[in-house]
Amino acid sequence: MNAKVPLSLLTVFLIIESGYAQNREVTDSLTRELQEVIVTAKQPTTKLVGSTLVSTIQGTNLADLGTALDVLAQLPMIKVEDNAVSVIGKNNIEIYIDGRPLRDEQELRQLLSSNLKNVELLMAPGAAYDSTTGAVLKITTRRNFVEGLSLTDQFLLECRRKWSVMDYLALSYRVGNWEFFANGTINHNNSLAKGVTTNTLIYEGKETIVGSSQHNSYPTTTGVVKAGFNYANGPQSFGAYYRYNPERGDFNNTGSEWLNDNPAISSNIDKHTRSHSHLASLYYENTFAEKYLLHIDGDFRRSNESNTVATTYPASSFPAVNSTDERTSTLWAGKLYLNFPLWNGDFTVGTHDSYTHTSLDYRMLNTSVSEYIPSSQTDARQTSAALFALWSRMFGKFSLSAGARYEYVDYDFKVNGIRDKDVSRCNHLLTPDVSFGYSFNEESQISLSYKMATVKPPYSKLTGSLSYTGLHQIEGGNSGLRDERMHDIQFFSMWKGFMFQADYTRAIDTHAFVKQIYPAGNLQLLMHPVNIDVSALSLYLVWRQPIRCWTPNVTVGMYRQWLQLDNNRYDKPIFSYYFDNTISLPHGWTITANISGRSQGDMHTNRFGASWFTMDASVGKTILNKSLTVKLSATDIFNTANNDWTMNTYGVFVDKRQSNDRRGASLNVIYNFQPRKSKYKGSSAAEDEIKRLK
Repeated sequence: MNAKVPLSLLTVFLIIESGYAQNREVTDSLTRELQEVIVTAKQPTTKLVGSTLVSTIQGTNLADLGTALDVLAQLPMIKVEDNAVSVIGKNNIEIYIDGRPLRDEQELRQLLSSNLKNVELLMAPGAAYDSTTGAVLKITTRRNFVEGLSLTDQFLLECRRKWSVMDYLALSYRVGNWEFFANGTINHNNSLAKGVTTNTLIYEGKETIVGSSQHNSYPTTTGVVKAGFNYANGPQSFGAYYRYNPERGDFNNTGSEWLNDNPAISSNIDKHTRSHSHLASLYYENTFAEKYLLHIDGDFRRSNESNTVATTYPASSFPAVNSTDERTSTLWAGKLYLNFPLWNGDFTVGTHDSYTHTSLDYRMLNTSVSEYIPSSQTDARQTSAALFALWSRMFGKFSLSAGARYEYVDYDFKVNGIRDKDVSRCNHLLTPDVSFGYSFNEESQISLSYKMATVKPPYSKLTGSLSYTGLHQIEGGNSGLRDERMHDIQFFSMWKGFMFQADYTRAIDTHAFVKQIYPAGNLQLLMHPVNIDVSALSLYLVWRQPIRCWTPNVTVGMYRQWLQLDNNRYDKPIFSYYFDNTISLPHGWTITANISGRSQGDMHTNRFGASWFTMDASVGKTILNKSLTVKLSATDIFNTANNDWTMNTYGVFVDKRQSNDRRGASLNVIYNFQPRKSKYKGSSAAEDEIKRLK
């Protein structure tokens, strides 16, 4: 009995000590977290590190905006329109969240702004990224210390000319070193667009006008189901997930077509899309010998998409035009890299390999149209193997980064079972890059970078099939497209709240759309991509400086290109401005107001119309200790956004006047129970190929 007393006392003592140790660990962690907040709050909100813009989110008023999309819309050089993220002056951006590639931009809607730590914008991505990448967004979430069950539910209701709705539910459970997660999204989007297209050309020796009007409806319903796990123990971690993505869309266009002064003919186009995709991804990461980081990614993706299109002319004798197409694609990909210190710097070497098989079965069911738009079966297989190496080092206030990427690509293309020798090819590509940086002090930095890249066209542009869009109009790809070769020189500087970027590019065989007469029995105009050579210079000046509760972000810029095609010059500059504002008020209130505009000017073969004033705004509030966020937003308040453009190629002048359905209001409600970030560390083994499959 007496022996049991000391034992009991010892047990109680150990329990108390254990609890104290746990509390002390949590307290220490929270202290470190608070210390980080204090430190970052004293630093500039955005600073230049080499050629990377690093924006601190944690501890700033941006953390209360709602979602990651809301945050990105307020950061320098980043723009968000209709939930699509872009970088000013850059194409083909990649987005990563905690090292994991963004598979669906809906994830940015689902990621809470309160969980963001910082955002890095790589303006000159190195050899570790695909050569097609113009910029990289790396989002890092903040550390959380909650174990057990966490839940996030987000509901979005939006009204433009029609209603749209989205709901996202995420569950995760963490115990010890294990984390299990599952989430699902249902999204019904109802968008409208209307416009008029006028084509003017000389046909059979006289001026001819081919015109059409469009009133489009795009109701689509998409779903995403994702589940996976992650294990992390010290330097070692691994994980996997599976994602299923079905989509159903019903497109309708009620319009008319006319030729010269003849009476317009009413037309109706119905398109039904059914698609689904399966994605399985896994990763392994380990740090050994305290300095060698090994990372492995693997991906498998299978997708199928089918479309049926019916074009009818109800008030005329023209027969209906019906077609179907079936597209399937399969992707296997793997990525491995090793990072370790070398020559007082940081060295990364790795490989990125993939195999892609995509096929398209296009059936034209109208006999008269099949004479110039035949049915076809195309089959494309590509094997790619890449080796890359990147080394970086600091020399006092100087920084240097240099890398190279070698890529072997074997592309095999068949039409109706016969190999196309002109399109099939085997390439050996070497793309170097180098970047220099100098830091005068904490508030003043400059960088200069050079990159050479080879850009492969998307598979949708490489298809040789044509599609019917009207009595006198056809759209299609170009199986003869060559890979683009690009040289890019970029200068970036930062002084206090000012940033300046100058970017010069020389692109050989870049891809641009043209319209020309298609050889057929009757008048047909073909819109398709071709290779062009173009040089371009872009200049942007940014000012961002918090003023008490107000954070303005002002950007003015100019884009000018040098392009000559078919004896026509396309060199009119485009001037643009962006004025973004964030106002943080007491009691969890936040207001944003973003204004933008641009002048008329040329980009590739398009001359875009002026859009001098477009405004979006929002007001939001956090309650229940920031567990609940309610936000009311308005887009294109004055209904001034447009997408007007003209094109003059190969004797065909195109005038397009289009009004998109952007003006509207939305209500976003987010409830978060024990929020915390996922520790999934998988990255992309196939991001560039997945983009080409879209």
